[in-house]
Amino acid sequence: MLEARNICLEVEAEEEPLFLLNDISFCIPRGHFMAIVGPSGCGKTTLLKAIAGIKETTSGSFVWEGRDLAEDGDFEPHEIGYVPQFSIAYDELTVDESIESSARLRVNADEDELNDIIDNVLAETGLTDIADRPVKLLSGGQKRRLALAMELVSGPRILLCDEVTSGLDPRSEREIVELLHALSMKDGRIVISVTHSLAQMELYDSIMVLHRGTLTFHGTPAVMSHYFSVNSFEEVYPRLTCREPDEWGRSWLKHRVDYYKRLEKEHVRKFLEIGEEPPMPTPAKRDDEEAADTRPVQPGFFTQFATLLGRRFNIFFRDRAQLILQIAMIVIFPLLVACFADSDWGQLTNLNDVAGQNLSPGEVEQAIKEQANANIGIGTAISGVIMFQIILLGLMGSNNSAREVAGERLIMEKEKFSGVRPAAYVCSKLAFLSILVLVQSFWMFFFVDICCWSFRGSASDLFLFLLLANAAMTSVCLGISANTKSPDHASLLSIYLVGFQLPLSGVLLALDDVLAMMTQPFISAYWAWSGGMRAVQGDYRDVAANIVQTQFAEADICLVVLGIHVVVGLVLAYIGVRRTRWE
Repeated sequence: MLEARNICLEVEAEEEPLFLLNDISFCIPRGHFMAIVGPSGCGKTTLLKAIAGIKETTSGSFVWEGRDLAEDGDFEPHEIGYVPQFSIAYDELTVDESIESSARLRVNADEDELNDIIDNVLAETGLTDIADRPVKLLSGGQKRRLALAMELVSGPRILLCDEVTSGLDPRSEREIVELLHALSMKDGRIVISVTHSLAQMELYDSIMVLHRGTLTFHGTPAVMSHYFSVNSFEEVYPRLTCREPDEWGRSWLKHRVDYYKRLEKEHVRKFLEIGEEPPMPTPAKRDDEEAADTRPVQPGFFTQFATLLGRRFNIFFRDRAQLILQIAMIVIFPLLVACFADSDWGQLTNLNDVAGQNLSPGEVEQAIKEQANANIGIGTAISGVIMFQIILLGLMGSNNSAREVAGERLIMEKEKFSGVRPAAYVCSKLAFLSILVLVQSFWMFFFVDICCWSFRGSASDLFLFLLLANAAMTSVCLGISANTKSPDHASLLSIYLVGFQLPLSGVLLALDDVLAMMTQPFISAYWAWSGGMRAVQGDYRDVAANIVQTQFAEADICLVVLGIHVVVGLVLAYIGVRRTRWE
């Protein structure tokens, strides 16, 4: 049994506190199918999220099978299923893959058991015939069935559905409501459905009506019309406006005992009609040994990590637009750098040696100018090509991760609610992005510095700093993605971050000492460029140093700072993923 005891949810308003939920109490027996209805803004979804533990109430408590959820902890992930208004499936996956992914993230079972669970859920929700169909090709009703199927894999004892019939045609709406009713008859499951529609009320065991956060009625469909003195369910909403919520609340309290007795009789009769005993509440307390034997165990970290990583690669290779963009950047960006990287580094000349040659004073002066100009060109090219690679790798890093978390925030929140560990989620992103960074950085280095530019110096050191330049930007942008409200905001901030790299690095224009001291610690391009220049052959590095007014940092310091950038980005990503943000 699920019981609500004097639930209140209060928020601050300009003039006085506003009650989104106002002293709501009710009881729902096992094996029951209930609708929560009411005008827009009455608190339907708020109440559903309060039951789920997503929204924290101001006062009151929920009691589940004799267990006070406020004192003894929220529902276990396997006990509850929550179907939100938004889609919880990826368009690139098939129906079967979506359900399998949900099962592997939520159920600790061997392969045979998992296959049985998936097959049973497909059959139960009527999706068997379209199991191989991509999610993006499903109709609205089929997507609702899929969302239900993904919740049923763990066999929840209470199923919460938020507007699952919204936007459906009448036939599809009725089919979904009938499916929910059937689900409530299995294993004593409680099914609660928030809906704005009053078209299928006769299919519910009970209906709860809210008005501006106040419970105005909870009873069987047969007595609702009588209680509100209307001829049809569609007249209930206009009727609510005839009285203040407090008046409706007092009216309900007068009738509550009598209506609950009728509700209990109807509940018993429903099961007796199909030849089954009505579900009885389970014991409120069980000893630890019995609980350990009966409670499903959540999959471990590595199982969730492997599932999330495998799913991410499936989505990546099936998202044609993103795949083409990645390939284009990997191919085109090195070509752009190669256009400015002359394969012949040129021969450096010691300008003092010119004066020792058998030349007239005018010829010596002219030769010195020519060699100085040549050296300037060589030094400028070396510094510019290395910085060009770093900026383009930074742009790749931004594209890698700017939308990685923000673009699937709601799905991630739903999966966290279902028991997915934030650490497993972040590590799966880290593994996926690490492979991208490695491929991008290696090809940039190999094509430009080995094939086209004939790099002179420590090639391994240069590759290391190019890799860290990409990794630092990817990591920081992942942190931005995990802490912003929308993918558009994350993309914009990440582009700004890349855009500031060149002017604030001090390579293009020398910065004021104070400004450099304030900004350069945060500019990964400066540290990657300094490290890359340290990898250049000594004579050529010296020529470049005479041209660029900004000094190179020591290679060891560059490694440490870039490593800090990577770590800070990952820490920000973990903090952002752990933080709950449903809105």
